[in-house]
Amino acid sequence: MDTLRDRFIQAMSRAAATVSVVTTDGPAGRAGVTVSAMTSVSADGDAPTMLVCINKGASAADPIRRNGVFAINVLEAGQQDLADLFAGRGGASGAARFAGLATETLETGAPILPGLAAFDCEVQDIDPIGTHLVIIGAVRAVRSSETGTPLIYGMRSYLRAERA
Repeated sequence: MDTLRDRFIQAMSRAAATVSVVTTDGPAGRAGVTVSAMTSVSADGDAPTMLVCINKGASAADPIRRNGVFAINVLEAGQQDLADLFAGRGGASGAARFAGLATETLETGAPILPGLAAFDCEVQDIDPIGTHLVIIGAVRAVRSSETGTPLIYGMRSYLRAERA
């Protein structure tokens, strides 16, 4: 079966991406999901903005929408277990994914995980596109590490970034 969808998925597997965990907490509960589709939108204006794409069926999608806040936690090389946990591998879901993890909060109350960087955001806009929600967030706080390299996903496996 060689459909456009199949060819699209195959081609996208060649586009390596930084692995992040998007987290939220608030009245709708604590949740998180592993993503590779996130990027900055703008550093200018009233606040910097970030974009993240989350499958509508992900357990974190509705809590992010209802809580109105989220954090994009950029994982560091070596954090594959954390990426797998929030990708649903291992059976834990919802708030249970946070059991035993050291988290902190910045401005919005969204959980900040250990890692390379974190962007603490307030939901600015959500657009449903196909199977996903395209979520724009106004950045309220940032945390970043002085050292380390990002965890990368490409060619259907985790990769490490190296300087060229």
